[in-house]
Amino acid sequence: MTATILFDSDGTARCLYTDLIPLQSLGHLTVRRASTVEFSEPAQEWQVRLPDANGGVLFHSSSREAALAWEASNWERFV
Repeated sequence: MTATILFDSDGTARCLYTDLIPLQSLGHLTVRRASTVEFSEPAQEWQVRLPDANGGVLFHSSSREAALAWEASNWERFV
């Protein structure tokens, strides 16, 4: 598994959180969700959504692993 950290010109780091990198070693963390992966009971599928109330479904699958993989492959779109 690989992990990527993007750094803005002001030094802000952006990444999909993973325990592969000890992010606390970089300093004080502020963590904000860029997306959520949750099961939709009415649709009977796993959905990737933006965390705000108006967030539409970005991806859906009957497989949670597929939804997590899609989130990991597309996280840069959300930050």
